[in-house]
Order: sequence, then structure tokens, then C-alpha cells
Amino acid sequence: MMRSNCSVEAEEKTMNNQILLQLGMTHDGLVDRRRFLQVTGAGLAAAGWLNAVGLSADDLKKRNAACILVWLGGGPSQFETWDPKPGTDNGGKTKAIATAAPGIKVAEHWPKMAELMKDCAIIRSMTSKEGNHERATYQLHTGRAPSGALKYPSIGSVVAQELGEPAAELPNFVSVGETVGPGFLGIHAAPFVVNSPGELPANIAMTVSKERMARRLALLKDQNAELSQAGAGEIAASQQGLYDQAARMVLSPKLKSFDLKNESDKNRDAYGRNSFGQGLLMARRLVESGVPFIEVRKGGWDNHGDIFKAVPQNAGQVDPALAQLIRDLKSRGLLETTLVICMGEFGRTPKVNNKAGRDHYPKAFSALVAGSGIKGGRAIGKTNDNGTEVADRPVSVPDLFQTFCKALKLNPATEMVTPQGRPIKIVDEGKPVNELFA
Repeated sequence: MMRSNCSVEAEEKTMNNQILLQLGMTHDGLVDRRRFLQVTGAGLAAAGWLNAVGLSADDLKKRNAACILVWLGGGPSQFETWDPKPGTDNGGKTKAIATAAPGIKVAEHWPKMAELMKDCAIIRSMTSKEGNHERATYQLHTGRAPSGALKYPSIGSVVAQELGEPAAELPNFVSVGETVGPGFLGIHAAPFVVNSPGELPANIAMTVSKERMARRLALLKDQNAELSQAGAGEIAASQQGLYDQAARMVLSPKLKSFDLKNESDKNRDAYGRNSFGQGLLMARRLVESGVPFIEVRKGGWDNHGDIFKAVPQNAGQVDPALAQLIRDLKSRGLLETTLVICMGEFGRTPKVNNKAGRDHYPKAFSALVAGSGIKGGRAIGKTNDNGTEVADRPVSVPDLFQTFCKALKLNPATEMVTPQGRPIKIVDEGKPVNELFA
């Protein structure tokens, strides 16, 4: 027996109400993006869309400014990465190797990156005061130390808001693994978290017809209109924007940027058949599809013990993948508009401890940058012979974020407004490291 249109509509509305109840609300009163996709994404994408042809020629053209943050979580040792000190009291077992850039040496664990040093620059004089993982991670993502109740947005969220397209088919901020959130910018600038790089995002299989899903989306829009009329206009608008963005993503041919099955075995092998390497390959594809910010994380750098065993293992994944990313971006004409950052929350102590490891050390550490106007083949600043302190050209965290803004052509004085109406500059201290661009 066929049901009336009224019955079907009532069922759809009941279904929508159930969805909204399952979604729940964040502490800001906004639906969490990932939770929304888990609950509703299954009904948004048609199989025909997911099996659509690959990216068009237009999609492969050079994009606007983008940034890929390679986050080495735990605090990588500067001695075992970009500022080795062989033959000194604190240098440990790590040897230095020559690079393609005359006069610049790096730790022996980075032979692939050494070949590309003419395309990269090292900042060897980073310095901060935050030696706690959580606080330092927050600072190196937001440019500010944690203080008070105000939560600042990560650099990814800032780029998503300032450089991203509000009506983009893909999220403007993608992260492989959990990262620092959007702070006061809210859900529209939150990262879309990918836990299995190389595969299509979960929960996007079609469960109902496209026509029925269109009705569901229309009813959700009607419910948001009712919510707005009831005095919750800001919440309703945020939710509707979230629904619209999710629908655009799962129905877009660009969704295939997440899927690596069409990449050659040779290229996938070059990045490394591991989560990190495949994450960087996915990041390159997302840049090609217009995503302005992607973060790829590799943990395991908190080496309080056995550092001379742990770093070679970690670098064995990061070195080839990062080098291949830079090669790919350059060969495709994307490196000149894509800023690549490789860093962690702080460095490690100069003195090797009694567990053959190094402890937290924010006083002097290193970061590597490439692309987006950065001149390669140079090392900025230096530490003293034993690596205990910055000896020349200290670079603070605000200085670093001013540098990011310059590379991405963002005005650091641009004001972001908190929900309470307070204007906050993207960066309110420091100066850019202009030597990187000269």
C-alpha cells in the first residue's frame, strides 16, 4: 500500500529530528563537522558521483596560495635533524652530511632532503619558553602561548578563513590526525580530520535515492529556518552552512582527491607505503584540488630514551616522503605558491641523558620551510658550538608566524572578531624573517 506524500514528509521530518539529536551540540552550540559526516554523510553521496571521472585539466592548473604543515609531534631533536653538532660534547652519535646547498650540512638521517636543500631553507635559531607538549603545540599552531579563556585559532583555521572559498567543494582545512582547532573562529574554520589517508572519507555510501536525500536536505533547511525564527539565527546559519558544505563535498568529483588508488605504484612507493607518506601524497592532491591548508602529522619524536635508534626509524618515513612532496610540487609548478613547513613543538636538550635520550628544550631549536617565495639553499641563524643557546639571529614564534603570513601574502594585521566582538590580529607581535625572501 502506497503512503501519502504527507506521510513520507512526516517520516522525513522525524528522521531529520533523529539526526539532529544524534549529532548533539558542541560547547559552542554548533554541530561538530566530523560527527555530522558520520551521521548524515551516508545519505548524501550517490555512487555515480563517487565513480565519476578523475580531476579535469582545470583542476590540475596552478592554484592560489596553499600551505602544507608537516608536524613532527613530540619535539624533534635539532641535533638529529637540521642542526647536527658532530664531534662536540653534545653532538652524540649523529654524523653530519653535506647537502646540495654549499656550506649547509644536516644530520645523516636525511639524505633525500639533503639532495633538495637548494629548494629549502632552515631556521636554526628558533626559541621559545614553552617546554610542555600541550602548551608548546598550541603555541606553534596559533602563534600565541595559552592564556586565559580565549582559544585562538590554529594557523590552519586562519588560512581556511582568509584564503579558502566559502562555497568550496572540499574542506578548506584538512588534517591527517587530530590537531589544534579553530578556536573562536568557530566550526566553519575547523579541520576536516582524516584518519586513514589514501582512502575516501568514511560514511559516504548512498543509502537512499538522490531524490529522497534532496527532500531530506530541503526539510533540514526548513527546520533551520524555524530555528532562526525562534531566535537562534547564528546557530541555524552555522548548521546550514555545515550541511551545505558537506553536501557539496560528498557530491563532488574532487572527492577523489582523497583516494590514492589511481596513483601509480611507483609514486606511492616513492612517498612510502605508510600512513605518513600516503598522507603527504594526499596533501599534494588536495593542493591540486584547491584546498588551501593541509596538515600531516608524524608522532614519535618525544625521545627521552634511545634517541639514536628512534630518530633513524622516524626519519626513514619522513625523509623520502617530504623530499618527494617537494619534488612533486616543484615539477607541477605548485611549489612557488605552496608553503611547506616542517616543525615540531620544541627541540631536545643538548646534553644526552642517562637513557641515551634528550629531554624537552624550547630554548634553541630548528624548523624547515620551502616554497611560496622562500629562497632555498640557506640557513638562518645559528646556535653556539654545543647547541646550548642561540648565538645569532634569534627567531621567536611570533616572528615565525609573521614569516608564514608574508609567504602566504596574508596581512598579519588583519583583524578576526571573537563572538564577543573583540578584534584580534592574525599576528600582533614579531617581524618576518626577511632573509628567507631576499
